[in-house]
Amino acid sequence: MKNNKKRVGIILAGGQGSRLFPITLSTCKQLLPIYNKPLIYYPLSVLLLAGIREILIISTRRDLPRFKYLFGDGSQLGLDIKYKIQPSPGGLAQAFILGEEFIANRPSAMILGDNLFYSSGLSNTLSEANEGAKGATIFGYAVNRELAMQYGMIALDPQGNITGIEEKPENPSSNIAVTGLYFYDNSVCKMAKTLKPSKRGEIEISDLNSLYLKKGNLDVVLLNRGCTWLDTGSPNQLMQAANFVQTIEERTGFKVACIEEICYDKGWITKNQLAKLANRVNNSDYGTYLQSILRN
Repeated sequence: MKNNKKRVGIILAGGQGSRLFPITLSTCKQLLPIYNKPLIYYPLSVLLLAGIREILIISTRRDLPRFKYLFGDGSQLGLDIKYKIQPSPGGLAQAFILGEEFIANRPSAMILGDNLFYSSGLSNTLSEANEGAKGATIFGYAVNRELAMQYGMIALDPQGNITGIEEKPENPSSNIAVTGLYFYDNSVCKMAKTLKPSKRGEIEISDLNSLYLKKGNLDVVLLNRGCTWLDTGSPNQLMQAANFVQTIEERTGFKVACIEEICYDKGWITKNQLAKLANRVNNSDYGTYLQSILRN
């Protein structure tokens, strides 16, 4: 039976970004530029494409005011954006404990604030996941062996069924990595609170997903070769992401992760509201692009 409550979204944008020091000594990773927009635009756009309008941004006490300055309450985009302080890094699954009041017994989705997804069919894939009726859905992406040791990997049996999740394995049983995007039913907060911290003192997302797997309620969506998934935790990865976005935008003429365009296309804001957003950035190429949407 389908849960009729609308799904809400969480962007986990905490951490120190220590692998990016000294870049992140004065600002947080999720506000660094990826070509022509802040990094957080990319995960935010994923939630929007899934049809999610109520969003909680979780970040540090130092950085949360910067996100508030950028987005406010989200009403100018037809969204409802709220904020929560993460007192200290406690693992990805901690987001569902911190966000329990916001989630309020509704299905939810979480995306990591440094993840970028791009695909022509991404909106349909996300919408299908959003309409999912039960349990949890994770998204798998094929990576090479060197990268496999950096991520949680999906263990598969010979028939291709998921048998477990291996956290940064030296000898992974598959080449399918777990991306930083997760969809859960309304029991996720209750389940997250049953988890014990790992050896590194964090509440692990892999442990949460393993609980769903044990109950037979974990689905895996394999992103195909036409989809690009990038994370941006290192200087090289930041550069790769920026180059990728630049190439796509210059070749196609369309903006990647243009949140104003997505909200306008979904009917969440009017033409007049889009015009105000365009005027806010009218001296930039981004503003020119928004003006072109108004004309066309």
